[in-house]
Amino acid sequence: MTSVLDFDALMGDALAQAAAARDAGEVPVGAVVVLDGAIVARGFNQPISAGDPTAHAEIVAIRAAAKAVGNYRLTGATLIVTIEPCLMCVGAFIHARIGTIVYGATEPRTGALVSTVRGGELPGHNHRFEIVGGVREDECRLMMQEFFRSRR
Repeated sequence: MTSVLDFDALMGDALAQAAAARDAGEVPVGAVVVLDGAIVARGFNQPISAGDPTAHAEIVAIRAAAKAVGNYRLTGATLIVTIEPCLMCVGAFIHARIGTIVYGATEPRTGALVSTVRGGELPGHNHRFEIVGGVREDECRLMMQEFFRSRR
């Protein structure tokens, strides 16, 4: 099923969420959750404004998706995120039974899909997911670079 989704267009939705985070003074990461071919939830980074260290874009989107569909198990869902997720978010993907993770740019310091650790492949996990990387990578990376450049 994931092959019929337009990852470029969906990353555009995630980038719009990242822009909302940036405009709110948060690190610009955005995510969308797709189930049965439709976006069921969106999220952007908001740990500062929410006072919640777990309020990463991916977690916000997963929580909203679970609420929207009435089930914490999002079996077969695709999550699209602008930046490679951290290990906490990878754990949430496993618990939610996300089927595919699509990300834009790698995160060499904390990325836990391919950069620092292959979190989805750690032993003992009872669920695995497909990974698609590099979708609109330059745009995703540029948004982060510009955000941090403006803060220096």
